[in-house]
Amino acid sequence: MTTARSRIWPGRPLATLLLAPALLALAVLAGDAVKPLVIALDLIVATIALADLATLRGSARFRIERGCERTCSIGEPQVVTLAIENLDSRRRRLRLRDDVPATFSADPFEFLLEIPGRARAEVTYRLIPGRRGTYRFHRVDAAVSSRLGLWQRVTTWPLRTELSVYPDIRQIARYTLLARRDRLSAIGLRSSRQLGTDNEFERLRDYIEGDDPRHLDWRATARRQRLTVRAHQQDQSQRVIFLVDCGRMMAGDTGGGLSPLDHALNAMLLLAHVALLRNDQVGLMAYSDRTLAYVPPTGGSRRLRRLVHAVHNLFPEPVESGHGRALMELETRCRKRSLVILLTNLFDEVSAGILAEHLRNLTGRHLPLGVFLRDHDLFAMADAAAEADPAGGPGLFAGAAAADLLNWRERVLAGLRREGVLTLDAFPGELTGNLVSRYLAIKARHLL
Repeated sequence: MTTARSRIWPGRPLATLLLAPALLALAVLAGDAVKPLVIALDLIVATIALADLATLRGSARFRIERGCERTCSIGEPQVVTLAIENLDSRRRRLRLRDDVPATFSADPFEFLLEIPGRARAEVTYRLIPGRRGTYRFHRVDAAVSSRLGLWQRVTTWPLRTELSVYPDIRQIARYTLLARRDRLSAIGLRSSRQLGTDNEFERLRDYIEGDDPRHLDWRATARRQRLTVRAHQQDQSQRVIFLVDCGRMMAGDTGGGLSPLDHALNAMLLLAHVALLRNDQVGLMAYSDRTLAYVPPTGGSRRLRRLVHAVHNLFPEPVESGHGRALMELETRCRKRSLVILLTNLFDEVSAGILAEHLRNLTGRHLPLGVFLRDHDLFAMADAAAEADPAGGPGLFAGAAAADLLNWRERVLAGLRREGVLTLDAFPGELTGNLVSRYLAIKARHLL
């Protein structure tokens, strides 16, 4: 049995019961005739209260267990079971409440139970995590009432459970379903003209029993006067490495409680799933002013689970991102040519200069793709400037500053493109579809 901490408190019914002798005591001011009656009533109330207090003996003798999955996805309902066993011989009434972390919502939040002696009861509630990360349940609280309800024993049982909340991976199941129905445009994926396939033509050869008839080349067959097939070679597995910026520029709220980093991780996980389906190897490096997580690029069905676990507890840090250090570390870790997808943001010239220099250095050995998240507020300010009072005002000046920053941002991206760096500039809510579409276009054009 888990050691519990408990305290005894008077209940609301006891306060109500004490109200009668308290009011009667006012009559003593009018005369001494009612004084014996007040004293007798006080003794009766005290006797009842003490007798009811005695019924709390053994009221902390319970055994508590919590049952739930140890992993779940953000926003995905989770069922938690609390099993409580009354080890005492008396029937107990209690209010039970679990230690739910602040970022979770629980329905119902509290339970009213009546458990017979030597009996066991189970309750379940619906838990919805509102933020990814690793969380701990530390205890279970209960308020056990006495027989008349005049007293209650508030008891706390230490009960620790660790729960890992992963990013929303339901989009992966949705992608699979839409891919089967040929409706990927519903999640923002654009079709690209296929310049090649994963099975590239290698040579012509004679037909062998068991070859796929669809590979027969009828023109070559007519010319050679014997059945001829087109032999194909399978594309070798290619590498996709994600560089995820977790610095201060990836903080903030883009709506729905999601930060730019949340959108970046969601897009990364879906693209990793698509790349793994195409037999590519996928890796990850997350960094701020230091490396926070590294997953070497490999393939296989379990790779996505490893990526999800690596990023589930990553949050933006209030530090300046060390882009140069991260890109140099990538150079030492990954020698083989890869598609390097950097997910970050641009707001100042110093970081942009460092980032542009190192991305340019990647070209040749790797194929860099810089993914930059747009700021809705910045674009809204620039658009509002067109409707501002021409005579001037705060709105006009703010819009002009926003437009100047957006123009600078576009010049930086244009300079990267001239140096051979691929770029993608998208709003956070549109990032996933645009990023997967760009990857498919790169594969179709055999740029890697």
